[in-house]
Amino acid sequence: MNIQEYFARISYDGSHKDADLQTLTAIFQHHIQAIPFENLSMHCGETIELDLQSIYNKIVRKKRGGWCLESNYLLFWALQGIGYDICILGGNSYDPAEKAYTAHINHILLKVEIKGSSYIVDAGFGGAYQAWQPVMLISGKDQPQIPGIFRFREDNGIWYFEKVKRKHYIPKESDPPTNTTEMGNIRKIYSFTLKPRHIDDFQELNTYLQVSPDNILRKKSICTLQTTEGIYALVGWTFTEMKYNYMEDTDLLQITTLTDEEVEKTLKEKFNIVLENKLVPVNVRGLPPNMVDMI
Repeated sequence: MNIQEYFARISYDGSHKDADLQTLTAIFQHHIQAIPFENLSMHCGETIELDLQSIYNKIVRKKRGGWCLESNYLLFWALQGIGYDICILGGNSYDPAEKAYTAHINHILLKVEIKGSSYIVDAGFGGAYQAWQPVMLISGKDQPQIPGIFRFREDNGIWYFEKVKRKHYIPKESDPPTNTTEMGNIRKIYSFTLKPRHIDDFQELNTYLQVSPDNILRKKSICTLQTTEGIYALVGWTFTEMKYNYMEDTDLLQITTLTDEEVEKTLKEKFNIVLENKLVPVNVRGLPPNMVDMI
């Protein structure tokens, strides 16, 4: 493994001499626009190994994506290697159907310290809840970005990450969304504490997510990628393209249903992914998050 190969994978050719916020933001944005959030391995009969060499080979050399455990662990390795003061944290994602945060940690995120300030860096949430810049860890402050307004709330040592939602404009020729969940203007994303974690703390979670029949990632094949204007997302056979702020406080949402052959073509053309094994697309209806809930 070497950092220059990683930089080539994310098309980053800037300086990394200074472990400052500007460099962090640039590397982070290149990472999320090059490396998809995806769980396709588990729908191709492949095992996901939570060790750095396996993740590096998959994402950097085979030009695949990964879910939060893989993408954020690779980013942790890269940022730590170039001198950032960084640690791993564990998060509990919000379940809109249950209107509650999960009881057990099911997400990994990163905290970076720069000149006395803390920033949350998370390249592994996907969809429209993916921040495009490091988010300063400060309670109650609105932090506008291109995807929307993000904020943290802190209560008795627990931090809550939220996003202010925008309206969606869906052209008539698009396929209508199904099973949407009305969640109001604020979308809760996840909660976390500042207790430092080690990657080994997530090994059991990595196994559980691949084998549990009730896990949403088993019931939906997902691939999302941040673009310069918004998001590409493929969930089962449904391809969604989103453009942020197409109109004032409104995002453009274009939804298309694909055939099996078009799924493979879309993975290559939109996500730059060529799979070694055959994908079996999955999208069990009526289960959150569907694509509209994700975005």
